Amino acid sequence: MTTAGMWVEIVLVVVAAVLLLVALVALRRLQQLRRGGVDVALRSALPADAESAADDQRGWHSGIARYRGDQFRWYRVSGLRSGPNVVLDRFDVEITDRRPPRPTELHTPGSTVLRCRTSEGTFELAMGGDVLTGFSSWLESTPPGRSTGYRQAS
Repeated sequence: MTTAGMWVEIVLVVVAAVLLLVALVALRRLQQLRRGGVDVALRSALPADAESAADDQRGWHSGIARYRGDQFRWYRVSGLRSGPNVVLDRFDVEITDRRPPRPTELHTPGSTVLRCRTSEGTFELAMGGDVLTGFSSWLESTPPGRSTGYRQAS
């Protein structure tokens, strides 16, 4: 075997190993996400004057959210990060607006889009009716001895 042929084999083995590792990490990520949670699309809120059809679709990411105590942890489906991409604290979330999806937004039928303000910024969450009920209940509920953390802007 020539030296060039040997290098080609080494490169192919390394590429195959890297692809296998990426596939295993992606499968592990999907398995973790499927263990409970709710489907929620999220984006950082656009400015109020952004009303074009292109703006409607820009920035949305599909994800899985889980409740953990006073935190709503959102994991991006397509990411490989091991921790949550966005964490919303129950006592820091304020719902400032709710609306149906615009015709150009590709959310599931019956979804509601919530605009939520936190100390970290403003986010839009798109969720189905059952998920919205759970999210609202989670915001309204508090452990004994604490004041209600639920706030909705008027």
